[in-house]
Amino acid sequence: MGFGCMGKDNQPKVRQSAQLARKVGRRAGYDRILIVTEGSKTEPLYLGEIRKEFRLQTANVQVQHSQLGTSPIQVVEYAEHLFVNGDRARNIQPRVFEQVHAVFDRDDHESYHDALAKAAALNGRLLNDVKQKVKFLAITSVPCFELWLLLHFEDVLAPLHRTDVYRCLRQYLIDYDKGLTGHYAQTCQHLDVATQRAKRLAERTTAYDGVESFTDMHRLVHLLTTLKT
Repeated sequence: MGFGCMGKDNQPKVRQSAQLARKVGRRAGYDRILIVTEGSKTEPLYLGEIRKEFRLQTANVQVQHSQLGTSPIQVVEYAEHLFVNGDRARNIQPRVFEQVHAVFDRDDHESYHDALAKAAALNGRLLNDVKQKVKFLAITSVPCFELWLLLHFEDVLAPLHRTDVYRCLRQYLIDYDKGLTGHYAQTCQHLDVATQRAKRLAERTTAYDGVESFTDMHRLVHLLTTLKT
């Protein structure tokens, strides 16, 4: 009878130990990162290529596009919602990340600066499943994500409209289209120079300016490509 009582009393502790072991297992080696993108094609495909290339587990790196809409504020709000609530259909549990990145463009979006402010307010304010403060970062491009791809081939020092970015990019990627895969493979040999160019732009302006050409993508790409090192 005594042994039976001891077994019953220890069951919650055993379950807690098992849960903790699973959490430690998921976190082993590198941070768990949630990335929510504005676009449903280009950015997820590009980031998905990097994840596969560097063999990052989906349990640690999730890339999802916003289900609320494509405006910057909707991207940030969906990233917060997905982190807090998870999504059973996508096999994402609540609060199982150390970092959340909201990826969106400046373009002509009216909510751009509101989205930057909301992301900054959330940074360090959310707790994950092991009670750690979560990094919540906006990854922006002015005017659009394709500027990052263009920087792999040429320097950009002046403001550009997105149509100009597309036109210039197609001089190098002739068949460029948002729905195509292989953009990382087609550009990765120039990743170092693109990173240096993006850093130089960041020395001239910030995401908050929202007028001059700018991109944070080099930060996210560097994170993903060095996550396991």
